[in-house]
Amino acid sequence: MTFGARLVAAVADRGPFCVGIDPHASLLHAWGYDDDVAGLERFALGAVEAVAPHCSVIKPQSAFYERFGSRGVAVLERVIEAGRAAGALVLLDIKRGDIGSTSQAYADAYLDPASPLACDAVTVSPYLGFGSLQPFVDTAEKFDAGLFVLAATSNKEGPEVQEAVTGGRTVSATVLDHLRRLNADAVPLGSFGAVVGATLEDDRGLDLAFNGPILAPGYGEQGGTTADLRRIFGAGVRNVLATSSRGVLRLGPDPAALAGAVRRSNDELRELLG
Repeated sequence: MTFGARLVAAVADRGPFCVGIDPHASLLHAWGYDDDVAGLERFALGAVEAVAPHCSVIKPQSAFYERFGSRGVAVLERVIEAGRAAGALVLLDIKRGDIGSTSQAYADAYLDPASPLACDAVTVSPYLGFGSLQPFVDTAEKFDAGLFVLAATSNKEGPEVQEAVTGGRTVSATVLDHLRRLNADAVPLGSFGAVVGATLEDDRGLDLAFNGPILAPGYGEQGGTTADLRRIFGAGVRNVLATSSRGVLRLGPDPAALAGAVRRSNDELRELLG
């Protein structure tokens, strides 16, 4: 099955909520753990054990593991393995973007099933030109994996690049045009998604009907609501994967509290989708 087909099936079964497994130092301390590799391991694996059986997707942010060096990356490998074993898809938040053989090496590291870091999908940056992502696209197609490409992010610095106009189109619109071509004729949904913030002040005039999934960070703790999802995405909301990290993880380390937060979020999002 393609990633798009696996995602549709997972969302139908578990709901459209994605949990970020992001071991901020402040969260480790809040859980009563030290900000070291042992604390990282207890936090990350405890979080996955509590939430992964109840959500369609988990999204570890690689940087919070990489800061501990090779031992932190080893924990990330275990997080990926545990998430998949619990039936969740794993979307690794890496936001890589490079050219040529380096881009291919990144794609091999994260999308080739032979790699210990292989995931179902990754986030990537198109700002060296969308064509620079071709090794990621080719590798994703080869191994039925997925990509989520940065398109319209909600950080205040984003618009200076994303709303710049080239060839009569904004950069964000151009990114979505490329995704629309990649996803053409895919059934039930394409495997090439966009990252569009759940806290945007408006939809930036973008046509978000590109037959692919939309990762919407900022839902929950960062202020994004179901009303915002409806306002920003309109009819495209059916393809939105809303994601939150701290809004769930701050309730730990109690597994029941973490699982309950996931179930409530899924219920709220299902109501939005009807």
